[in-house]
Amino acid sequence: MTKEFYSHGKLLITGEYAVLDGAKSLALPTRYGQKLKVTTIEAPIISWRSLDVDGAVWFESLIPLEALKNPAEQFRDCGEVEQTLVHLLRAAQLLNPEFLQTEQGFEVVTRLEFPRNWGLGSSSTLINNLAQWARIDAFQLLWNGFSGSGYDIACAQNDGPLIYQIIQEQPTIEKVAFHPPFYEHLYFVYLDKKQNSREGIARYRSLIAKKEQLLNSVNEITTALLQTQNLADFEALLNQHEELISKTIQLTTVKSELFKDYFGSVKSLGAWGGDFVLATGNDDSAKYFKKKGYSTVIPYQQMIL
Repeated sequence: MTKEFYSHGKLLITGEYAVLDGAKSLALPTRYGQKLKVTTIEAPIISWRSLDVDGAVWFESLIPLEALKNPAEQFRDCGEVEQTLVHLLRAAQLLNPEFLQTEQGFEVVTRLEFPRNWGLGSSSTLINNLAQWARIDAFQLLWNGFSGSGYDIACAQNDGPLIYQIIQEQPTIEKVAFHPPFYEHLYFVYLDKKQNSREGIARYRSLIAKKEQLLNSVNEITTALLQTQNLADFEALLNQHEELISKTIQLTTVKSELFKDYFGSVKSLGAWGGDFVLATGNDDSAKYFKKKGYSTVIPYQQMIL
């Protein structure tokens, strides 16, 4: 028997950091995601292979099903990826004790549709796919196994723009119509620098003072973005959001740091300092960023569902 699961990647347009405290945040599932294929086999093992966007194996492991019942020390000498996988499988079993309780084993193959270093959600898409396989709540699996706001799980599960918000420690998802008429002027630029989101969150937690004021401001910007019909207003809101977060976490904006001479707006997405940024521009934008050394410039309609 073979089962297949799929999850979308993610980009957070508004609410980075503030989403952790309940801000209304605009999140966009991407056209790129991750597949997971599970085939039943006779041997009582999990034969796991992870493929990158080019189909090359970047991780593989043989995990005896019996070993998942034993203490985690059994895998202490394994690599970080295998330890994380075992941790997730055990967390899934805690949420559904019947998961993997079988005499047969499984061949599992995952396949990314985007480069691993892009930061579009190689972990969140895996977690959501695992949750589908185990028939458990993906948000609970995320929070039991890792941390984060959960907006990436919301993106994994949906095929269109959404407002994500944590209310009374529960994720809320509102599907919204976000189809900017100026989408041809929007680009996603990869900074080719992986950012540790946990470090960024820790910095945010240590510096935030007026939380309610921040949340109100982010909520207003998010609401206004959904109603914006022209590029100039959209750029003004992006700039306002950048300055707001800049003052909160006491870091310079990405435009001030890297693209001072760029004519359009540039906004950080997610943890500041890495992964993708959103840029407004025109047909010359790709040339500008590539001349600066940033070769991955993806038009909005190519990235977003």
